[in-house]
Amino acid sequence: MSLAHGYAVTSTTAPLAPHTFERRAVGPNDVRIDVLYSGICHSDLHQARDDWGGAQYPMVPGHEIIGRVVEVGAEVSTLKVGDYAGVGCMVDSCRHCDACNHDLEQYCEEGPTYTYNSQDRQTGELTMGGYSDHIVVEQRFVVKVSEKLDLKAAAPLLCAGITTWSPLRHWKVGPGQKVGVIGLGGLGHMGVKFAKALGAHVVMITTTPEKGADAKRLGADEVLVSRDPVQMKAHANSFDFLLNTVPVGHDTNPYMSLLKRDATLCLVGVITGLEPPLMGASVIFGRKHVTGSAIGGMAETQEMMDFCAEHGIVADVEVIDIKDVNEAWERMQNNDVRYRFVIDMSTIRSAA
Repeated sequence: MSLAHGYAVTSTTAPLAPHTFERRAVGPNDVRIDVLYSGICHSDLHQARDDWGGAQYPMVPGHEIIGRVVEVGAEVSTLKVGDYAGVGCMVDSCRHCDACNHDLEQYCEEGPTYTYNSQDRQTGELTMGGYSDHIVVEQRFVVKVSEKLDLKAAAPLLCAGITTWSPLRHWKVGPGQKVGVIGLGGLGHMGVKFAKALGAHVVMITTTPEKGADAKRLGADEVLVSRDPVQMKAHANSFDFLLNTVPVGHDTNPYMSLLKRDATLCLVGVITGLEPPLMGASVIFGRKHVTGSAIGGMAETQEMMDFCAEHGIVADVEVIDIKDVNEAWERMQNNDVRYRFVIDMSTIRSAA
């Protein structure tokens, strides 16, 4: 076992504070990674505040992890000491159900083991995330990260990236298609970058006209202000695919009128109820589809990382010291970030 230094919350109201804990010993198929950068996801705050239920404390958040391999088990074949590596939202699964056999571990029928606030399948102990100096993970749940990538800006790819990449690939977004990305935040800005790189005509759909210039900087071909009825009418029945990244309950009914017949709107942000509920008529007339997608399997996560290295795609980030993490959480809650905070984990040595 190894002694780890991180930042944890100890209750629904407690701030993040220095926390020391033990990582399991490196097993035959394990990889030990010194964490270089850890992205801050809004779900870190939701979990810490127990917004979704099931929170366990102490909780060390963080599931957007970039680091360097410093030790490998005897049977590890995918990585070697010195490699850059990434860890996302999962660190294990049952490995034998139909979903796992199809490289869709995020839909494991027995439930995946999440990077934090979950039960380690090997030790039974609580998993601890990337707001820490190192982590030990089974090799199948580690991706190799190219040296071509800006490592600090690559960290959010492990959650915000794969959450948008997976549905765009599954629904075969590409040239000749008109794709709308609803919401310009941590997820939405990655959706714009990926859809553009895949060859689609990309429309950023936002309630905030002021975001238009930034959307075009990120690669959007057009900007649609959804509160403008004239603009909404002009785009009616024209979209092949809509990626809805809005993270809170909202009215999806107006967006359904934008879809072509048989086209799809995919939810990747909101996991609570839609407000107001989706009207049956909005899908019946036009045989339209509403679906959802959660993060991505390990094979497609590696595919995404390789695509990003080839096309020079990373997140737009603001790098912070670990001592400023509570302030970053407050700013994130107030939507005061473009578009992802990333913790420089080397600063934990002076903060602990």
